[in-house]
Amino acid sequence: MSDNPESEEAEVAEEPDETPEDAETAGESDEAEPEGLQHGDFIRLDYTARTVEDDRLVDTTDGEVAEEEDVEADQEFGPRTIVLGEGHIFDSVEADIVGSEVDETGEVVVPAEEAFGEYDDDEVRTVSKDKLPEDDRYPGAQVTVDGQQGFIETIIGGRARVDFNHPLAGEDVEYEYEVVAEVEDRETKAQGLIEMLLDMELEVWFQTDTVEEEQVVESDDEAEAADGDEEDTGPEYETVEAEKETLYIEATPQLTMNQQWMMGKQQIAQQLTQLLDIDRIIVQEELGGGMGMPGMMGGMGGMGGGGGGDLEAALEEADIDADELADEL
Repeated sequence: MSDNPESEEAEVAEEPDETPEDAETAGESDEAEPEGLQHGDFIRLDYTARTVEDDRLVDTTDGEVAEEEDVEADQEFGPRTIVLGEGHIFDSVEADIVGSEVDETGEVVVPAEEAFGEYDDDEVRTVSKDKLPEDDRYPGAQVTVDGQQGFIETIIGGRARVDFNHPLAGEDVEYEYEVVAEVEDRETKAQGLIEMLLDMELEVWFQTDTVEEEQVVESDDEAEAADGDEEDTGPEYETVEAEKETLYIEATPQLTMNQQWMMGKQQIAQQLTQLLDIDRIIVQEELGGGMGMPGMMGGMGGMGGGGGGDLEAALEEADIDADELADEL
């Protein structure tokens, strides 16, 4: 320490004061980045859900569990792809997963009000037997009345008591889960989402396409109209080339007949577009055989498909003049 008091005071005075900007920067550096899985992450999840009260199986991704419970289903069992933060699983389960790591396991009880709702006595109603299909007029049958699904409790005379509560209403549900993997590959993300939404596997691929699209341009007339000098004649358009990130989905007979796809393809496409950060989706159907002439060749024997047959010979055999046909076309 210096023997000169004036020198010591000078040294202390040279130390700069902390500015508000410095304090703000220090506060930001102290905030740690969130660890573990977060909203927006794609994960593969294994789980089994059972009712708490009587241990009834609600859902599972485990084929062995399904076999033990004699579950009859055409689906293939295995981990499911979900996106955290998108409502693909109950909030209580998702909250337990957020912040965890791959390979971690957990057990969560989902309360009835969050799962399938509390049991409502007012949802048990008496209806006319005439509203029920004749083949389903027995206790336990699932029926639809005025667009609402329910289960018949009793039938007496010409009336039936129908319970319109969900079969699991009032039941707390316990989930046992394991985070199997975090999904990074885009095609795997797309396939997983489609499998979750439609319960089917489809071939998908991504491609950047250059397409022509109409774009509004401001003309001189519009600029003058905006200044009040001339009447607005409406927008003008020009054709420009733009790059579009596209998800291609192979259309299969199973897809075209899938009820969920037929009823909600717009909503499904919107989810895929948003979650995969793409511009558009194209469902592509591949037809077998040769090119032929669509619509005309279907009923003319060997002329369509495979490129087989001589066109002129076929026309002669059908007693059709080629020149007259060309004039008509």
